[in-house]
Amino acid sequence: MNKIKNKYQSIGKLFVSKILYNFVNKELFRKTKVKPKQFWSGLEKTLYSLREKNENLIKIRKDLQNSIDWWHLRNKGKKFNFNKYKKFLLEIGYLKKKTTNFKIQTKNIDEEIARIPGPQLVVPVSNARYALNAANARWGSLYDALYGTDAIGSEKLDNRYNPVRGGKVIRYCRDFLDEVFPLKNGSWKKVNTLKIIANKLVLKIDNKNIKLKNIKQYKGYRSDKKKLKGVLLVNNSLHVELIINPYAFSANNDPIGLSDLVIESAVSTIIDHEDSVAAVDAEDKVLGYRNWLGLMKGDLKVKFEKLGKKYERFLNSDRNYISANGKNLRLHGRALLLNRNVGHLMKTPAILFSDKSPIPEGILDAFITSAACLHDLNRKKNSRTGSIYIVKPKMHGPDEVAFADEIFSKAEEVLKLKRNTIKIGIMDEERRTSSNLKECIKKVKRRVVFINTGFLDRTGDEMHTSMEAGPMMKKGEMKNSNWIKAYENNNVKIGLECGFSGKAQIGKGMWAAPDKMQDMLEQKINHPKSGANCAWTPSPTAATLHAMHYHKINVFDVQKKIGTKIKFDLNGLLSIPIIQNPIWNIDDIRNELENNCQGILGYVVRWIDSGVGCSKVPDINNIGLMEDRATLRISSQHIANWLHHNICTTFQVLETLKKMAKIVDDQNKNDANYERMSRNFEKSVAFKTACDLIFKGKDQPSGYTEPLLHYNRFLKKN
Repeated sequence: MNKIKNKYQSIGKLFVSKILYNFVNKELFRKTKVKPKQFWSGLEKTLYSLREKNENLIKIRKDLQNSIDWWHLRNKGKKFNFNKYKKFLLEIGYLKKKTTNFKIQTKNIDEEIARIPGPQLVVPVSNARYALNAANARWGSLYDALYGTDAIGSEKLDNRYNPVRGGKVIRYCRDFLDEVFPLKNGSWKKVNTLKIIANKLVLKIDNKNIKLKNIKQYKGYRSDKKKLKGVLLVNNSLHVELIINPYAFSANNDPIGLSDLVIESAVSTIIDHEDSVAAVDAEDKVLGYRNWLGLMKGDLKVKFEKLGKKYERFLNSDRNYISANGKNLRLHGRALLLNRNVGHLMKTPAILFSDKSPIPEGILDAFITSAACLHDLNRKKNSRTGSIYIVKPKMHGPDEVAFADEIFSKAEEVLKLKRNTIKIGIMDEERRTSSNLKECIKKVKRRVVFINTGFLDRTGDEMHTSMEAGPMMKKGEMKNSNWIKAYENNNVKIGLECGFSGKAQIGKGMWAAPDKMQDMLEQKINHPKSGANCAWTPSPTAATLHAMHYHKINVFDVQKKIGTKIKFDLNGLLSIPIIQNPIWNIDDIRNELENNCQGILGYVVRWIDSGVGCSKVPDINNIGLMEDRATLRISSQHIANWLHHNICTTFQVLETLKKMAKIVDDQNKNDANYERMSRNFEKSVAFKTACDLIFKGKDQPSGYTEPLLHYNRFLKKN
């Protein structure tokens, strides 16, 4: 009891961590019309009124899983009957009856979500510098993105400018201009005069006037003391600025002084409180909340040192131009920011009920992150329409989506906001949500702005849900399985059917290899081709490169063409990626285990020892991959499944873990603060956590990694 008194402040029937209490009372509501007393009273009432419902929804998950396990065990050895399987899923309430057709009715949606297809970043809220970089990634240098990555080749880079590589960049960008902003009679490669006369764009090739094929693509310009600084073009609602600076080394010998293409890149950014952070207590939560508050107030700043130089990062200003008709033109200088809250499962000790048990973390997130947005609703620097955008992950089916709607409604009441001010983005990343996506959307048809195929978590849930069905196929083969094709197609199909086109985002998942930009340029164009109007990228640079895809593909045209062609494939969606009679040899099994174990350890050691929730982690081949809890969920569930079906043994897995721990230790040898796992396996909390994630994986709720990660990180911190 003394410990509670020392660390917590009693408020009504709640015990609130003092660090959170002080943040709310002294920072969160400063210069707003909402009083902290009003907030605490409303939060307390909400927590107690929704506590039982939250717990019951989690219990339903467990009950359904037990029923599915029982069905597979009862039918083991029998020929799989799809019709019987679907009938069973309907009987237990896993599948819902099809709803009638409807269109979403969400109002006050910002253009970045409704009408501008483009890349979307996801960044941890706990790192202020990363958050600012992502917010500022609305505009990016195409010259830098190409020169500094393997997009145009993998020559070794050093501090000296490589004119050969620079030439490649210039040619690539001229080709891009020719493709996206074609000229009537000529090529951008040959343009030797570029001027603005009477606000009009004047282009010449050898003194011959040349025009854009589509003159409407010219939007305006920037100048300083009558010197032209930039020319603004637009295509598919995305802007490109031609930077004119004849004195820049990149414009050396360039007849028009073109020194760069700055292109509209990350149109929107998700500031993440969930998978990419390691927030296990009030201190961690307040760090994230404070950064989000700074973004909403517009005053978040961070000072840092890089290569001996000191820098200060802050939010970019808007960009100002003179339009083609001579009027002032202002464009947004920052990405539209959404906030990803946690799901319904996790609880937080930041606040305790009267019985000293932790409260649902998702309810706290909704109230705090929405309250921070009160500052932006006055400024209208993020949302110009007066909306708050919350992405809600890891929901299982329509009832859980309806529960999120109820939480948001309670937050709106307490914060004195109009109903449906808080918009919801639905992460379509759990099997029960995918199977009932239309019904899920209907529950929030007046506040939904987003559906996204989080295929990494979705794969983890696929494995856990069908754990008893048999051994899962190898992880690398999973992307070509029937269920994932149906899943990606169905998401677009249902989004279009529900009226998302021109109104809400249909999103696609992350490109996980930030150093493989050439591969990304080749492959990720398939996302806009599929009809998705946004897709996740791992960095501002990747966003700049991926933005080119949305110039080349008019997503709204694609949506019109495919809207009626895609058929909802429930059988494909429910197909189970198991191997009935696996014939893997010892090398196949060893390679799979080593790949999984190395990935698990590489991620977990940073999470537990350093509190890093998402980072570029080298894989077994030393290729850096963006890892978060979703990738961890796949790897741990995959081994748990193979253990359960005797594809491998406990001893085999443990020995593989020890072998891979030494490799991970070597990969981190240059980190002075790194704690080697192999020095003492018994005492390494990180190694123990990795073991638990595998050996206790079958028993984890929905195969989630959060409970074990949080528990062990808390132990490590304390």
